[in-house]
Amino acid sequence: MRIAVTGATGKVGGEVARLLTIEADGEGRLRLIVRDAARAPREPGAEIAVADFSDAAACRAAFADVDALLLVSAGEAVDRIEQHRTAITAAAEAGVGHIVYTSFLGASPSAEFTLARDHGATEQLLRDSGVAWTFLRDSFYADVLLDFAGEERLIRGPAGVGRCAYVARADVAEVAARILRDPAPWAGRALDLTGPVAVTLGEAALLMTRARGAEYEYVDETLEEARASRAPYGAPDWQVDAWISTYTAIGSGELDVVSGDVELVLGRAPRTLEETVADPL
Repeated sequence: MRIAVTGATGKVGGEVARLLTIEADGEGRLRLIVRDAARAPREPGAEIAVADFSDAAACRAAFADVDALLLVSAGEAVDRIEQHRTAITAAAEAGVGHIVYTSFLGASPSAEFTLARDHGATEQLLRDSGVAWTFLRDSFYADVLLDFAGEERLIRGPAGVGRCAYVARADVAEVAARILRDPAPWAGRALDLTGPVAVTLGEAALLMTRARGAEYEYVDETLEEARASRAPYGAPDWQVDAWISTYTAIGSGELDVVSGDVELVLGRAPRTLEETVADPL
């Protein structure tokens, strides 16, 4: 069984690589696919391949002889769907047996969170690819709340009292690693990966305060306030819309979902928000 992991320099991909290395049963069983070889994690026995999702030839070479592939979604970009199309086509041409894709909760063309629309389009590309697939539909990462809060420990956005069951990156990585080792039972399945309870951002701030011993706060912004507070970043309109839709998707109730799929795969309950922010990935 040869497993390949894209995005191996990132948080989730890097943790999947670490978990798979721990249980590796021989040289050449794990291939880490990165855009910059100098940044690749140095896991014992792992091969390193260099490929960008926009480079079809490099992807075909990196995916050759791979039984199971973790396709970590590309970063925010106008052409993200096209990058995914190139990578998925290359995987099919290379004869990849099974693709595990990091998608998003409620991925669809009409999702309130605009980036989840990219995931919906990518899921359809995978359905049409002829390659066996599993979708990991992650909720928002609990770890990322720390990034949202920043040094000011202040989370700002128009989410109101909407709820979300934030999931630990570590749980997503563990689920991915477990499925990659034996993907057949999970073929054709879309798994909703969430935390154990849905909370408002106000409640999340209180949980973060308890877990980290420093005060966190949530400020509920209007749409106009949200645009104004993000204007200094100078980001393009599509990206600002994506950032703001992070919060409006929560406020709309679309992400008020608690799933048992983490426990289904791992045989244990998912990490709580408090546990995650106390020891983030």
